[in-house]
Amino acid sequence: MNLSAPFIRRPVATMLLSLAIMLLGGVSFGLLPVAPLPQIEFPVIVVQANLPGASPEVMAATVATPLERSMGAISGVTTLTSNSSQGATRVILGFDQGRDIDAAAREVQAAINASRNLLPSGMRSMPTYKKYNPSQAPIMVLALTSNVLQKGQLYDLASTILSQSLSQVPGVGEVQIGGSSLPAVRVELEPHLLNQYGVALDEVRETIANANQRRPKGFIEDGQRSWQVQANDQLEKAKDYEPLVIRYQDGAVLRLGHVAKVTDAVENRYNSGFFNDQDAVLLVINRQTGANIIETVNKIKEQLPVLESLMPASVKLDVAMDRSPVIKATLSEAEHTLIIAVVLVILVVFLFLGNLRASLIPTLAVPVSLVGTFAAMYLFGFSLNNMSLMALILATGLVVDDAIVVLENISRHIDDGVPPMRAAYLGSKEVGFTLLSMNLSLVVVFVSILFMGGIVGSLFREFSITLAVAIIVSLVVSLTLTPMLCARWLKPQAHEGQTRLQRWSEQVHQRMMASYGRSLDWVLRHRRLTLLSLLVTIAVNIALYVVVPKTFLPQQDTGQLMGFVRGDDGLSFQVMQPKMEIYRQALLKDPAVESVAGFIGGNSGTNNAMVLVRLKPISERKVSAQKIIERMRKEMPKVPGGRLFLMADQDLQFGGGRDQSSSQFLYTLQSSELSALREWYPKVVAAFKALPELTAIDAREGGGTQQITLIVDREQAKRLGIDMNMVTSVLNNAYSQRQISTIYDSLNQYQVVMEINPKYAQDPRSLEQVQVITADGARVPLATFAHYENSLADDRVSHEGQFAADSINFDIAEGYSQDQAMAAVERAVAKVGLPEDVIAKVGGTGDAFAESQKGQPFMILGALLAVYLVLGILYESYIHPLTILSTLPSAGVGALLTLYVVGSEFSLISLLGLFLLIGVVKKNAIMMIDLALQLERHEHLSPEQSIRRACLLRLRPILMTTVAAILGALPLLLSHAEGSEMRQPLGLTIIGGLVFSQVLTLYTTPVVYLYLDRLRHRFNHWRGVRTDAALETPL
Repeated sequence: MNLSAPFIRRPVATMLLSLAIMLLGGVSFGLLPVAPLPQIEFPVIVVQANLPGASPEVMAATVATPLERSMGAISGVTTLTSNSSQGATRVILGFDQGRDIDAAAREVQAAINASRNLLPSGMRSMPTYKKYNPSQAPIMVLALTSNVLQKGQLYDLASTILSQSLSQVPGVGEVQIGGSSLPAVRVELEPHLLNQYGVALDEVRETIANANQRRPKGFIEDGQRSWQVQANDQLEKAKDYEPLVIRYQDGAVLRLGHVAKVTDAVENRYNSGFFNDQDAVLLVINRQTGANIIETVNKIKEQLPVLESLMPASVKLDVAMDRSPVIKATLSEAEHTLIIAVVLVILVVFLFLGNLRASLIPTLAVPVSLVGTFAAMYLFGFSLNNMSLMALILATGLVVDDAIVVLENISRHIDDGVPPMRAAYLGSKEVGFTLLSMNLSLVVVFVSILFMGGIVGSLFREFSITLAVAIIVSLVVSLTLTPMLCARWLKPQAHEGQTRLQRWSEQVHQRMMASYGRSLDWVLRHRRLTLLSLLVTIAVNIALYVVVPKTFLPQQDTGQLMGFVRGDDGLSFQVMQPKMEIYRQALLKDPAVESVAGFIGGNSGTNNAMVLVRLKPISERKVSAQKIIERMRKEMPKVPGGRLFLMADQDLQFGGGRDQSSSQFLYTLQSSELSALREWYPKVVAAFKALPELTAIDAREGGGTQQITLIVDREQAKRLGIDMNMVTSVLNNAYSQRQISTIYDSLNQYQVVMEINPKYAQDPRSLEQVQVITADGARVPLATFAHYENSLADDRVSHEGQFAADSINFDIAEGYSQDQAMAAVERAVAKVGLPEDVIAKVGGTGDAFAESQKGQPFMILGALLAVYLVLGILYESYIHPLTILSTLPSAGVGALLTLYVVGSEFSLISLLGLFLLIGVVKKNAIMMIDLALQLERHEHLSPEQSIRRACLLRLRPILMTTVAAILGALPLLLSHAEGSEMRQPLGLTIIGGLVFSQVLTLYTTPVVYLYLDRLRHRFNHWRGVRTDAALETPL
């Protein structure tokens, strides 16, 4: 059966079919979204709960634990962690990748509602949740600055105007605001005046709460008209609160302003943001799932002038971080690489054939196959990203293979005197099965990747399907368009009519074939030696795989650095600010830095800060982000009580799923006994610090933050008419920035915050000024029935799986690979000798790396088995697929040896290259063996004669397809612009594997064919089955 015959007879229909494929692809190309990497769904929900003034231990016990117990029963939860700091708790739930995030969110909300009665009554609002994808980095950060307005006013503008407007921009998801808090009326009480007038803190709180009300008041009607009833019950500014009457005492009025300083300020004074040298409020913008990043950023930028017109003239809106330029540059570079690959492939075809008209035939297969692939990408919901574009670049060298095989076979018949039309029928029919075998066995390699679970399957899915579709389209083109064009464009040529290039190409080919024939004859006479070399390559593969350094993914240069500043435990906000200022100025002075933005304090604690460093374009700085980090670590000033941790921002970021993760690598200890955790955690930290393989170790230092513990004599307090509720209420009123009332506005809601004036709360002795007012009005100082003790407490409390946990963040030191570092970590922990009640495990990128390492050999074996099954079915043979697969060890040696020699680490991208080699390298063997079988069947040649002749006849197409594949991958290797760190390992793997296997398989394949053919004959003779080649007609 000749599948190409109908298309050869109908040239118009064939041309229109190809044009239709290109038209669909061209339209689809314009509809494809743009992203740095494929969309990888990590269903994660983050629950946030706030209780101002509560210590981390109180937050963990009264908020985190009830929420964890309630949420731990939700189906599909894979990880449950919490982090409690001063006044805030975050619970992070990770779900199975297949879990519906919306359904999970509904269950999380139900769990929050179910825990309502278990949470502290003092919480002004219930915990809230948001859906979160840790693999999806913010696309833009805007900085709001002003020389006139206060930060609270800027935050108000960001909250009421900017975030609402930005959220309406198509493609924008969540907009987060940081760097300050909403405006608030702050009531800062003077304790000595309260004591002088005998005023209780609760009395002040109730006075304010009763004076500021916004409740419905109804309406009045007389049958014909109605009047709404309103009152001046809403107080909005500090000046409205100062005259409030607390009480009438001795004929005089005691007002709030007499005992307190009332100001218009902010809700949380332990929160600050900056942009370069100015205080700033930052807006962090995330995109919607599947949205085009570049289009979304462009639409945001179009809206910026409109937004600026809505704000006062003194307010300036700057772009602090923008992912789109690097993504544009990366994709532009990938597109240029694609164009270069196409040109190189066309060039190699022209040089081998020496005929422009003949060269155009396989060349046309490239645009039809690549452009047609865009239609399938759109239907599958894919995007233009690094992975899909790498697939298209590699496809350039593969899609031309089929057309080359068809063209070369038809040209051979024309050179033998067969008319072009007849040659097209014969040539396409002869190689039809070859093409089917080559392409199905290649496609099945990538289809097998789709069955991988976890991150590897998600990351490779778009690459695999894109490449598989391109290969299938190229198969269709080679069976339709290529033979039709050959029948009409190829003409028989006498030697005199050949061009100089054709004659030169033919002479080179004849010399190569003669030389190859002589060397092949020598190999066939020394088969055992050749077979031994094949066995050696298998052993070398295993040895190289063990010794080659390994990593999870190559370190990307996204033009952004993430920084985290850790202050010593217990460091105050006021002391932390100048330390951050030193780091900020040092970063701004670096020649590679374009801008610096960040936050201090907030929910992460007063001794923590986060920094966003925007680097100059790589064309200006000339060095990678990782090299800049290494330089900064050496040159950064030493700040007592502070530590700066830097890491390159990645498109695929794990970080362990924790708050404020300062690196990609995480090691967690957990235990049901907090005392055991506190005993063994410092020992593991000390062991890690002794490892040369690790750097930038971020671990909890010291024994914790300073804590004042009030020891109440309960019997004495009872005699005085005081209970613990009264004591905690007084302390809450005095020291916790308690929100005691709400101011309602048409655009937002603001709080009234009460506390002791900060200047009277700077020493534990300030407790002596606090008095408790009993029910009968007696004033009782705390010192009468209580005393305080100094102690240490955790500045943050973490749980994992509802057990106490603590983590160590670290990076890999220069000169070491991930597998070396992780092996050193495991040895160090084993040497420490943790008890059974302390569980240790790797998190973040280290966990993903360990999972991928465990599955890699099985993935490769699975792909090999899939190829064997397909080839066995096609050839109706158990033996011939083994001959074809024998070509793969040499490709593995070439790939691994190349990585080892150039010092490149074996990553998931390199693994992808190995999968590609499994599909590509066996093409050579298929072309040889398929023709050898045909010669045995039709010309009744011996196996040795048939395989020798097949090797010589297929030498030109083998060389052409291999060189085309190498040149298609060469731009990946030579690229040094944005995004090249992801492409270079793939180019190295493919080129190294193809070059090495090309040299070996031209000789090992015929030898293995003969050995296995002899084995097949013996096996069939033992079974009493005829072994005529005529009986072995493939499907």
